[in-house]
Amino acid sequence: MNWFFDAIKNRYADFDGRASRQEFWMFNLFYLLFVIAISLLIIPFGNSETGLNIIFGIIVVYSLGLAIPIWAVTVRRLHDIGLSGWWSLLSFIPYLGTVVLLIMCCMDSKPGSNKYGNNPKGL
Repeated sequence: MNWFFDAIKNRYADFDGRASRQEFWMFNLFYLLFVIAISLLIIPFGNSETGLNIIFGIIVVYSLGLAIPIWAVTVRRLHDIGLSGWWSLLSFIPYLGTVVLLIMCCMDSKPGSNKYGNNPKGL
């Protein structure tokens, strides 16, 4: 959870540097768990259109508020494997682009420093 709050508080729109796999995945995990928790609130409302609209609105506001940090941590993750942040635009290609980007984000850090900074693992 600290990865999430650190990324929001200190690196909200920081596209410079590198992000480890742990930082990337923990940030995205916390984001996803919150969306799932809010989505589970739909169950008690059943078919109540008002309740569903409120929950949907909360998810939309939350997602829009975190769009920049999610993009920033993705760019930093790509920097960590030695790629340009422009590769993050693959996510706009339906299905295949997202899968390729997720595979890239699973790759291990490039050892030592690269043009984006020092290895976040400290190696």
